[in-house]
Amino acid sequence: MNWIKVISIFSALLLSVPVLYILIEGFVVRSPQAFSSSFLEGVELSLISSVTAAIIDVVVFTPLAYYLSRGRDPVVDTLADVPASIPHPIVGVALVFLDASYSPVGKFLQALGINFFDTFQGLVAALVIVSAPIYVRGMRSYFDALPRSYENYAMSLGAGPLRTFAYVVLPESLRGVVLSALTSMSRALSEFGSIAIIAYYVLGQPFNGVSPASIQIYNYYGYYGPQVAISASAVMILAGLILLIGIKILGLRLR
Repeated sequence: MNWIKVISIFSALLLSVPVLYILIEGFVVRSPQAFSSSFLEGVELSLISSVTAAIIDVVVFTPLAYYLSRGRDPVVDTLADVPASIPHPIVGVALVFLDASYSPVGKFLQALGINFFDTFQGLVAALVIVSAPIYVRGMRSYFDALPRSYENYAMSLGAGPLRTFAYVVLPESLRGVVLSALTSMSRALSEFGSIAIIAYYVLGQPFNGVSPASIQIYNYYGYYGPQVAISASAVMILAGLILLIGIKILGLRLR
């Protein structure tokens, strides 16, 4: 008997049983009390903001992942991991103070019409900060695994690091970019700590007064009890599972 396989299956069940229990309780045992229009708007808000954060991760942090893969800079590496090593409510607190009118940065942002507190912009900013380390780690591992012969050949012909990255490395990295972006999106979708401070609800159209789904689940549990909260949790788990299955299928197809 392969005891490693038995232990691994048991460990996986330990992680999945609570999730499966909530799915059964939320969709089968209890009536779906959380399917209100406000909660569905919260789910839509969470999905759209998570997709937006993942796109920003790709555009802004792909060069960082490549630099860390090739440069091995311990200082920049540590800075990139900071958001993953601190309690996420600190991210929300930092954004609140960063955006304050008495802060030089806050004055500059407000002059540009950027306001983080209880806005879609603040929600996306928090999600980018907490999900970017996940994206950078995934892309760094992918860049580490790429053969460097094409890069070396391009540089031998006189191409600089930026040109080599843009014209040689990126075209070979579509699979890694897509999978890492979806993983970071999944992380953003599950965020609570930072957005509970910076974007408890969103002001401004089209989500005026809507709270993200994770905030609404917390409120349901506090105000209405576990019966409503478990139904809402089942909806979010289903959305996360669909995303996770999509990542796995897409990974197999791209491979």
